Amino acid sequence: MRTLLGIGLLAACAPLPQPTTTPVTISNPREAMAWLDLRDRVAQLLMPWIPGTYTSYDDPAFARARFWVDSLHVGGIIVSIGSPLDIAAKVNELQHRSRLPLLIASDLEGGTAFRFNGGTPFPTNMGVGATGREQDAYEMGRITAIEGRAVGIHLSFSPVADVNNNPGNPIINTRSFGADPKLVSRMVVGAVRGMQEHGMLATVKHFPGHGDTDIDSHLALPVFAGGWSRLDTVELAPFRAAIDAGVAAVMSAHIAMPGVDSGAIRPATLSPRMLTGILRDSLHFRGLTVTDALEMGALVNTYGTGEAGVLAVLAGADILLQPTDPKVVIDAVETAVRSGRISEARLNQSVRRVIELKERLGLFQHRTVALDSVPGAVGRAEFTASAKAITARSIVLAKDSLHWVDSMRLAPRKIGIVSYTDGSGSVGAGLMAELQRRGHSVQIFRLYASSGAASYDSASRLLERNPYALFAIAVRASAWRGSVAMPTALGDLVTRMTDANRPTILVSLGSPYIIRQSPTAPAYLLAWSATTMSEEAAGAALSGAAVTGRLPIDIPPLFPFGTGLDRPQR
Repeated sequence: MRTLLGIGLLAACAPLPQPTTTPVTISNPREAMAWLDLRDRVAQLLMPWIPGTYTSYDDPAFARARFWVDSLHVGGIIVSIGSPLDIAAKVNELQHRSRLPLLIASDLEGGTAFRFNGGTPFPTNMGVGATGREQDAYEMGRITAIEGRAVGIHLSFSPVADVNNNPGNPIINTRSFGADPKLVSRMVVGAVRGMQEHGMLATVKHFPGHGDTDIDSHLALPVFAGGWSRLDTVELAPFRAAIDAGVAAVMSAHIAMPGVDSGAIRPATLSPRMLTGILRDSLHFRGLTVTDALEMGALVNTYGTGEAGVLAVLAGADILLQPTDPKVVIDAVETAVRSGRISEARLNQSVRRVIELKERLGLFQHRTVALDSVPGAVGRAEFTASAKAITARSIVLAKDSLHWVDSMRLAPRKIGIVSYTDGSGSVGAGLMAELQRRGHSVQIFRLYASSGAASYDSASRLLERNPYALFAIAVRASAWRGSVAMPTALGDLVTRMTDANRPTILVSLGSPYIIRQSPTAPAYLLAWSATTMSEEAAGAALSGAAVTGRLPIDIPPLFPFGTGLDRPQR
C-alpha cells in the first residue's frame, strides 16, 4: 500500500478515499503529485469564500460550499464574519467532507474581532502603531493565533504591511501600522512573529504596497506613480523585513506600477515582473503567494474571472483567492495547462507549496477542532486585559490648544456628545458610559450617513444646551465605498461650535485624517476604532488616565509624524 501524505491509496487509479478522524501517518509530500490528477491539482490552488454565520448542514445556503469541497475538491476556504462556534462547526463539517485536508484562512486584521463575534478586540493596526511598541504588535499576533487556531483557522491574511503615506487612501487607512517604513517594518515583524510562534501562519499584504493610492481596488485599478527607487526604499521595506523574519505567505495587490513594470498598466497580481521578478528573485521569498480577492473590480472588470485566474498563475500566484465562480477558474486554468499556455511544471510548483504547507501545519493528522474547547480560548479574560492595556497606550492627544481636554481631566463637566458612524450600528455608548462613570454629566445625539437637516438641527440644539461640545466620529475605510470622510454638514457643525468659542473636542474613532475637514477644532483625540474598548479608553483619557500615544502618520499640513501630547495619570 502506498500513502499520500497519510491518506491510504490502494492503487494509482483508485479515487481518493473520504477522510476519517483517525490519526494517520504523513508520508513524503512529493508523492501527492503522483496521485492527484490535473484537475484536482488545479483545484488545490482555489480558496473560495464562505460566511461564518450559522447554517444547518442541509441548508441550501451551505450547499454551495459542499459542492466546492465534494465535487470541485478545492484546496482551501476563506471564512468571513460569524461566531467562533459557528465558524468552528462549519469548518469541521467541510474538513470531514474533504478528501484532502483544507487550508482554512481568514482576514484577522487587528485581531480576531475583525471576523469573530466575541473575539478579542484590539485597536486598528494604526492604533497599535501609535503605541510605538513592537511587543504590542507581537501580543496582538499571539492572541490572534491562539484564538484563530481554536476555531480551525490556519492562515491569517494579516498583518497589513502597506505604508499608508497617502491621506486620501480610501481602502488602507487605519489598516496600516503607519506612514513610516521603519515603524511599519517593526510592527509587521512583531505581528508575524507573534502569530507564527503560536501556531498560525501569517500573510503580509498587499504586495508590493497599496499605501500610496487614492482609488479603492475593489472598484477600479489604482496606479502607483513612483519608480523603483521609491518602491525599494519605502513600500518594499516592510515586506523585506517580514520575509527576513520568515513570514509564511505574501498577498499581492491589485494595483498597477508602470514605473516598475516596464510601463504596463496591469495589476501586480497578474504581473510576472512583480510576483516572480521582484518577490521571488529579488526578495528571495520562498513561501506561499496569495492573490487578493479575484472578485474585485480591479481584475474582473477588465479580465473576467477565468482569465484573471490564468494570468495570476502565469505571474507566479500559488493561491487563487475568492473567485466569483471557482468552477470557471478551475476550468480556465485546466484548459491553459492542457494547451501548454501554463506548463505543468509551473502548476506543480504551486501545488507542492500548498500541500507542504498543510503538512507543516499537521493537518494530515488533525484537521478538525474540538468545539467544547472554543469558549476556553476565544475572548479569555487575560486576552481582554492585554488588549485593554494596548488600547490605552494607543490613545493620542494630537492637539489641545485651548486646554479644553486638560479642563475635562481636572473636574467633571456637562458635556453634549454628537456621535457619527458611516457604518452599521451606532457609536458613542461606550464613551458616554465611561464619562458618566467618571462623574461627567452627558447627553448624546447620534447622527448617521442618512441623517438630514432636521437631525443636524437637533444635534446643534443639544450642543447649545451643554457647555462642552464633544464630537465622536467613526469614519472608516470600507471596501466598495471609494472614500473616507465625514459629511460636509458634520464638519461644518464642528467648525461652527469652534467659531462660537464653545469648548469643542473632536474624537476620532476611525480615520485620523478627519481633522483636515475641521482644522480649527481646538482639541483632537485619536482612539482609532469604534469598539467599546476604544471608546472607554477615550473616555478615560478625557477624564484623567495617562495619555502616551504618538501619531504613526503625518496629517498634512496640521501634524507631523510623531505628534502626541503626553498627559500623566491623575
